[in-house]
Amino acid sequence: MSPLSGLPLAGLPLAGLKVVEFTHMVMGPSTGLILGDMGADVIRVEPIGGDRTRRLLGSGAGYYPMYNRNKRSVCLDLKSEGGIAAARALAADADIVVENFRPGALDRLGLGYDALSKDNPGLIYCSAKGFLAGPYENRTALDEVAQMMGGLAYMTGPPGRPLRAGASVIDVTGGMFGVIGILGLLERRHRTGAGGQVRCSLFETTAFLVGQHMAQKAVTGIAAAPMPARISAWAIYDVFACREDEQVFVGVVSDQQWSAFCAAFALDDFASDATLALNNDRVLARDRILPRIRALFASLDSAELLAKCEAIGLPVAPIARPEDLFDDPHLNAQGGLVDLQLPGGTAARLPALPIEVDGARFGVRHDLGEPGADSRVLLLGAGLSVEAVDAMFASGAAG
Repeated sequence: MSPLSGLPLAGLPLAGLKVVEFTHMVMGPSTGLILGDMGADVIRVEPIGGDRTRRLLGSGAGYYPMYNRNKRSVCLDLKSEGGIAAARALAADADIVVENFRPGALDRLGLGYDALSKDNPGLIYCSAKGFLAGPYENRTALDEVAQMMGGLAYMTGPPGRPLRAGASVIDVTGGMFGVIGILGLLERRHRTGAGGQVRCSLFETTAFLVGQHMAQKAVTGIAAAPMPARISAWAIYDVFACREDEQVFVGVVSDQQWSAFCAAFALDDFASDATLALNNDRVLARDRILPRIRALFASLDSAELLAKCEAIGLPVAPIARPEDLFDDPHLNAQGGLVDLQLPGGTAARLPALPIEVDGARFGVRHDLGEPGADSRVLLLGAGLSVEAVDAMFASGAAG
């Protein structure tokens, strides 16, 4: 086992659990990724030729490689009787099924919770959808739709210019809530033996994330402004330009930090000004404080500014791009990035699950395989005969 391969299988918390995944794009696969990284045996059911997510271009080109490690692939034609029968056989002894197709799609195929749980009453079935029960539940939704409907795009962009967040944050967070529900039902199953059904969603996830802004309105009576136009809770809490045109985020978020900040940067007049001693007074004096600070920081190199702020314990950060993280010394030190081989043979290092268990990180047990790489062994393992599996391949029901 390489240093970055993580905990041995026996030490993984979900080792021994079988997951069957009928998913595409991001939300469902992210649920399976988390379960797989934590030790579950995740079987990804793909259409013949592989999930089309594998072949997306542009901003979608990273979806498949990021969210589908630690899974085995079986390709089935779910429009055929043989493909449906094979899928049911795979799910017959599964602990968990995950799906994120349109509402009712798997029910019509006989692969919904009601059908599968008849043969497998301990099954935990997770459906990742756009909406939970209610007037919207049959609408089509994407991450971007949820961000627009749920107020996140409004809060992210400047006034009048709603802007989605720069990553699939609702898809991934929604998938995380799916995992939370699954783990909750696993614990219940330990006590009762019964399975159950979990639904997670994009829209309600977005509402939960903007709940702090809803609470702000409830507390203050004033609606939250979009983040670029917000009134910050701190006077210094922003991105600042440095001498070489690099940018650095700096926050000063307590009265103790203000004193240390003034001493470190020789702001003696600010330090001795009693009207700036308390945080809320400094917020009201932002128009006096910030021009001075911007001019000061513009006279420093970013490395010097970062070093001085780190030395006194201020929240500080360079403005990184995603590609900068490949070389981040912290991520590279203790398994924060895992080694993968992309289809076609290209090597890549991608973020590990952001969790440590017993001081170790989760790693890679199954690389990103080709579509259907495990079809034959999985179908035989589900109880199909050699002759039946051969017939399925011959007819195109499996691939």
